[in-house]
Amino acid sequence: MALSFTHSRALQKRAESLIPGGVDSPVRAFRSVGGDPPFVASAQGAYLYDADGNRFLDYFGSWGPMILGHAHPAVIDAVQKAAANGTSFGASTAAEAELASLVVQAVPSIEMLRFVSSGTEAVMSAIRLARAFTGRKFILKFEGCYHGHSDALLVKAGSGVATLGIPGSAGVPEETVQFTLALPFNDVSAVEEAFRLHQGKIACIIVEPVVGNAGTILPAPGYLEALRAITEREGALLIFDEVMTGFRLSLGGAQEIFHIKPDLTTLGKIIGGGLPVGAFGGRQEIMQMLAPLGPVYQAGTLSGNPLAMAAGIATVSHLIAERATIYPQLAETTRQIAVGVAKEAKAAGVPMSVNWMGSMVTWFFTETNVTDFDTASTSDMARFGKFHRAMLERGIWLPPSQYEAAFVSASHGEAEVDFTISAAREVFANLL
Repeated sequence: MALSFTHSRALQKRAESLIPGGVDSPVRAFRSVGGDPPFVASAQGAYLYDADGNRFLDYFGSWGPMILGHAHPAVIDAVQKAAANGTSFGASTAAEAELASLVVQAVPSIEMLRFVSSGTEAVMSAIRLARAFTGRKFILKFEGCYHGHSDALLVKAGSGVATLGIPGSAGVPEETVQFTLALPFNDVSAVEEAFRLHQGKIACIIVEPVVGNAGTILPAPGYLEALRAITEREGALLIFDEVMTGFRLSLGGAQEIFHIKPDLTTLGKIIGGGLPVGAFGGRQEIMQMLAPLGPVYQAGTLSGNPLAMAAGIATVSHLIAERATIYPQLAETTRQIAVGVAKEAKAAGVPMSVNWMGSMVTWFFTETNVTDFDTASTSDMARFGKFHRAMLERGIWLPPSQYEAAFVSASHGEAEVDFTISAAREVFANLL
């Protein structure tokens, strides 16, 4: 029986009269998959409940933060207690250093860090710091890697080696991105050529060690090691954008799994426990260039917000305490879901490849092995849209974009695995 979205549709129309597109983040509008975006009323564990009373198994988890599931009792309790003391002070609190100490404990490459209010702010600040530390202007990123919506990083250049940045959004002047180089992911030779062409001018490489914003894309064997070796040789900094992968792939993030020590790391999502938080940190000698100790200015009125700190402390503390069990459980649940859905697609004759690591997964509607943005772009977007809508009608809410990773939480169990695979079987039977 088809679900009703009558109330959500009415709420969307009202929002469209007040907010551009009716949304505060474009992917929420469902433009790439079609259909009506449900309006969430509440959430619990692995499930979302919309304004029409529909229940959905959640596979985007607020785009990553909800690793423990929604409304986890320890997190809710911590936020309620913090709120009773006030919601914002614009001054220092003990909670900031408490959360910082937990992050430093979990991520050995981070000796000092600073909290901000979003991943975009964290990346923007880390790059400013890298430029100041090295005295260089150029930054190197990779196609398909998203590092927030600051002007200099809204770039997806062509496939040419060391192509200078071309703005990826209206309103971004070409002058703003003239020092941004965008290269294919997983191509070491392109990186070597960029450093040859811009000898002594590249301040940093910034990379999602496991790509999440072109769908889940894993680094090729030796790729991250090569980036580390090149930056060390050339006197550039290596920045791992672990806003998505930090505390998700493992307690120490992707850098723990791949045994790579970046100079700087950006974090977000999970360290806020669902509230707006970002952070950037790394080697002490670099971080001490920040004001008030050094010449690099960075500030934020709501940085270290007490409610966000409380949620982060509760979440990260739980992950540290349950590290030995929670990460293997997440990985196994994700493996079962990833493989199970892919098997159903194969049985139905639907072309599909699947990438997953830890508790991140993406099903690409292509037979091509997805290793970079170009291969991700071979996916059949129309078929993905049909798949998304059909799964939503069966009570499963996937990320409404082929280019987004799906996330599994600790609240997903055997029942959720079975439900997902069964729904996929039904959908694939009619998707050819």
